[in-house]
Amino acid sequence: MVELIPHGVYLLDGREIVEGRPDLPSPDESRENTITYGILRAHDVEGGKGKRLRIRFDAMVSHDITYVGIIQTARASGLEEFPIPYAMTNCHNSLCAVGGTINEDDHVFGLSAAKKYGGIYVPANQAVIHQYAREALTACGNMILGSDSHTRYGSLGNMGVGEGGGELVKQLLRNTWDINAPEVVLVWLEGKPRHGIGPHDVAISLVKAVFESGFVKNKVLEFAGPGVKDLPIDFRNGIDVMTTETTCLSSIWVTDDKVKEYFEMHRRPEAYQELRPGKVAYYDSMIRIDLSTQESMIALPFHPSNAVTIHELQADPYKVLKAVEDDARKRFGDKVDVHLTDKIHDGKVLADQGIIAGCSGGTYDNLSEAATILKGRSIGNDYFTMSAYPQSTPVYLATTRNHIAEELLEAGVVIKPAFCGPCFGAGDVPSNNGLSIRHTTRNFPNREGSKPGQGQISLVALMDARSIAATAANGGVITAATDVEYDDRHKPYSFDDRIYKSRIYDGYGHPQPETELRYGPNIKDWPTLYPMSENMLLELAAVIHDPVTTTDELIPSGETSSYRSNPLKLSEFALSRRVPEYVGISKRIQAQDLERRAGQVPAPVARALEAFGAAAADTSFGSCVFANKPGDGSAREQAASCQKVLGGDANICYEYATKRYRSNCINWGIVPFTLAPDTAFPYGPGDFIFVPGIRKAILDGAEEIDARVLTAAGTVESLHLYFQNLTAAERQILADGCLMNYYKNRK
Repeated sequence: MVELIPHGVYLLDGREIVEGRPDLPSPDESRENTITYGILRAHDVEGGKGKRLRIRFDAMVSHDITYVGIIQTARASGLEEFPIPYAMTNCHNSLCAVGGTINEDDHVFGLSAAKKYGGIYVPANQAVIHQYAREALTACGNMILGSDSHTRYGSLGNMGVGEGGGELVKQLLRNTWDINAPEVVLVWLEGKPRHGIGPHDVAISLVKAVFESGFVKNKVLEFAGPGVKDLPIDFRNGIDVMTTETTCLSSIWVTDDKVKEYFEMHRRPEAYQELRPGKVAYYDSMIRIDLSTQESMIALPFHPSNAVTIHELQADPYKVLKAVEDDARKRFGDKVDVHLTDKIHDGKVLADQGIIAGCSGGTYDNLSEAATILKGRSIGNDYFTMSAYPQSTPVYLATTRNHIAEELLEAGVVIKPAFCGPCFGAGDVPSNNGLSIRHTTRNFPNREGSKPGQGQISLVALMDARSIAATAANGGVITAATDVEYDDRHKPYSFDDRIYKSRIYDGYGHPQPETELRYGPNIKDWPTLYPMSENMLLELAAVIHDPVTTTDELIPSGETSSYRSNPLKLSEFALSRRVPEYVGISKRIQAQDLERRAGQVPAPVARALEAFGAAAADTSFGSCVFANKPGDGSAREQAASCQKVLGGDANICYEYATKRYRSNCINWGIVPFTLAPDTAFPYGPGDFIFVPGIRKAILDGAEEIDARVLTAAGTVESLHLYFQNLTAAERQILADGCLMNYYKNRK
């Protein structure tokens, strides 16, 4: 179904694929004829055709676990007004803390900031972040930057990029997003999906095919081919938003009359333009997808790429589920006791919960087909439960007018307002050892309510809304929608924006600088963050040898969300579900560094400095995290800022899972060290690493350095570290200690 072509190809006239001919222009020349490069070059402030791009975006979006920190950082750096449309949605912290007003305080702050700086404020439960951006901000040929990893609008002709908050701060201060000119991958769609196949089926197959090998990492996916024309817009959006899970940089699609109709329906016809590759376009590699052969899929814990067809699961459920149990034991040891094979009854797999939600699941088309499958049926009154979250109030309104909500409710489905919570553990959290099937974006470990340290784990599998509905109609027995007969005769979607006009504050272009920002007691300024010293002494506070470490393990989602505006409080949760002792170790290291700065060098630090022949006066002391491949998943900058708040000075790994996590580290003054692939790392917590002359090396443009390690056994060993592909500005940010310091020093 998904074929990977690892070499370059030419696309001629948007129709014919060839591997190269002597009469064709060079790859570098022809790559400029992709849709991708047409958009990137138009947004590059340098205006040339170089290998380095400095991008300014057309609009930005954030939600309520990121926008407070972004505005606080930008305010401390000299923010006067928002230079581009900036929408702040309230779709992650919609649930207020029990007995407190922490989250609503953030919302009030957001509205006051929209008024003061000229922003767009979308109140709680009006829309999830990406649906609002699709409806109100996208335009063909434009670029949107979001502080959420699933910022993807390529199916509407708008390149979307998810980054940490620091990159949004740069845009607010009229600076740029700096990247190397990326490779472009042609995603060629052929055929037409069978009845019962939905966007999540295609997306899961794509992620399965490319994730592990890194086939598209930090590249742009460009969708084209004869299969595009038969896909409804909701179907395209559903595939597109999941491209984040491939670790690609961004995505873009050809546009057609369906996209034109979309913008006309949303009363923005001027936002449409036809996007097509040029006459001769070169792509660095290619993915061919035959939609006609797509099967109903299930992505098992603990990643969207851990996927099989539902029919494969049905054929040998014990083998498939036992592999997940074995994986859980490798990850968590004896902290949790996973019983996924207990879900097999009479040879069939029973789920405990079904969820359709968020930017990928809660579309009108998904809810419409789910309601059709469930019409006249019941999810039953046993252990299986089901919830559906329309992704915006206009979508919700359309489901009520066209009897979709009615049919879901009659079947026993609970309908809830627009909210991203089920995607990250803040709503409909499964029971311990419960198996939840979800049309949401992720099923990472420790994401939807798991607390291994307390013996609790939830097990989430991703499925398309159609198969979730088929499962619900079958009493919770996992069922492929392709095995169910149904005929969706609901009316097509029609957008009505009257709710938005009643509730959304749009102050773009009309800042009110006299407005006072409204602070709740939990909104705190950033603590003092120190510039880089001449030398760096690190103590390993956490060492993780998992193949990949997700953002959710670096800073958990869910219950931590209420504290995203309080740097000190939030940092208490860092690595809590993966290395619970990390916070205590980091605090002890930080306290020892403060003693050193006061002239009282603690004995352990003094012994380490003596072993390396270093002086305390020009050597900082901070904590360090080692992980094989950290940062997969969310764009949340708190994964890095919490380490910094706790005194973290560096990370060491073999590679960073995503550009956005590496960027977050840089913007928070954490040096992103890497090791050569064949370098062993046998060290553990408590070992010291000394990096002499690091400040000079950073500022002089070096890309590698010799360090030394003092082990617990007292031996001193050599370690070679790399810090490659840093811009001059990024080097200065690291030297200054963080992005805020960088801007303060240049006022």
